[in-house]
Amino acid sequence: MSKDYTTFLARKAQLDEALGFAPLWLPNALFDFQRALTEWAIHQGRAALFEDCGTGKTLQQLVWAENVVRQTNGRVLILTPLAVGAQTVREGEKFGVECRRSLDGSLVTKIVVANYQRLHHFRPDDFVGVVCDESSCLKSFEAVTRAAVTEFMRRIPYRLLCTATAAPNDYIELGTSSEALGCLGFMDMLGRFFKNDQNTSKPVRRWTAQKHGWASLSAGGGRGIWRFKGHAETPFWRWVCSWARALRRPSDLGFDDGRFVLPPLVEREHLVSARSLPEGMLFALPAQGLDEQRAEARRTLKERCERVAELVSTTGQPALVWCNLNDEGDLLEALIPDAVQVAGSDADDAKEERLTAFAGGQVRVLITKPKIGAWGLNLQHCAHITWFPSHSFEAYYQAVRRCWRFGQTRPVVVDLVMTEGERAVMTNLQRKALAADRMFSALVGEMNSALWVRRGMDFALTEEVPTWLSPTR
Repeated sequence: MSKDYTTFLARKAQLDEALGFAPLWLPNALFDFQRALTEWAIHQGRAALFEDCGTGKTLQQLVWAENVVRQTNGRVLILTPLAVGAQTVREGEKFGVECRRSLDGSLVTKIVVANYQRLHHFRPDDFVGVVCDESSCLKSFEAVTRAAVTEFMRRIPYRLLCTATAAPNDYIELGTSSEALGCLGFMDMLGRFFKNDQNTSKPVRRWTAQKHGWASLSAGGGRGIWRFKGHAETPFWRWVCSWARALRRPSDLGFDDGRFVLPPLVEREHLVSARSLPEGMLFALPAQGLDEQRAEARRTLKERCERVAELVSTTGQPALVWCNLNDEGDLLEALIPDAVQVAGSDADDAKEERLTAFAGGQVRVLITKPKIGAWGLNLQHCAHITWFPSHSFEAYYQAVRRCWRFGQTRPVVVDLVMTEGERAVMTNLQRKALAADRMFSALVGEMNSALWVRRGMDFALTEEVPTWLSPTR
């Protein structure tokens, strides 16, 4: 066997031995449900925690990392979205876990915190553990970044994924999470639990969940239909529960919800009409299809931005303004005097500085895109959000959950500024929300079933053996 091929196999190999251990330290600051989840993740060694926003994933991953450090005397790298690194360090100081940020790959302490964008400064050989905070945000990155994170994790023995939206309205991301943990590859998952009615296994590009366990996948240049095999849906959820835990609220695990009850969410629709008609049209027609919706959004850009500026300026309170287009962000920044925009063209340091300033209350209004600032930040000081509709349920979920999360004490108002043609977009988001709820319900239900058996059922009853099976006959 050639040296190059041996190197190739070693690079692609996954560690598969049992790596967990008994917890060495569980602080009193952990709530009962947090303690249960963290203890399980430490025993597991490689695990995923799919918990809703505000349930304390940062503390749990810090405790997990500290246990790995104490067990191995090695280092753990915690990867975070932009501006979340500083937030993680503050949490560490609050709960007595020593961790520091590194911007250049320097190994400043046993637990190193860095943004995903700075991963190229680090070497996998320097770490025994890695945490991916808000791991679902990886698909918003460029393919090079996603591949780099997967490759970095491949030979690290201890791995933890933490996110609120593991698979917001599909199952495919569960396969990518499993692959990152070294459990079962994405294509292996499809082959074991799903059937392709077109008998093709081309690389999958998109997945849209459908009811009754069906899923529509774009495979190569055509369409492929994948669905659960007849026997496979329950085994699929049992398999996911072997490496992941899901939680929307503490009562999902049988604990008291206590302070983890959200205030009301108020969604208000604002319809905007274009001042000018499309070329060649005598009157406006609702947009049909994605191309017409995009054209309508650009045609009404000024009117929509002016409406957002009016809504934000009248309150005088902190506001989080989400946009989808660069032109929207630029115009909103011009229309709202005390607003700061975080744009994709900004340097990472500038993005982080402005996001941190808004989180700290130094900026009243923040304007940005979901793919830039919708992951990981705690923005409970803000209770007003504006949103231009898009077809991404996860983007909307994460954007709203920056403010409407456990720890928020006020009702959160979401102003949905849209055109008549974009009503269909919101209907699509509602459908995806139902699919996401079905997925989490299935995962939580199967998880609780497994935990119920493990916690100890009463097997005191004596089983009666039929007389025809009696050994005396």
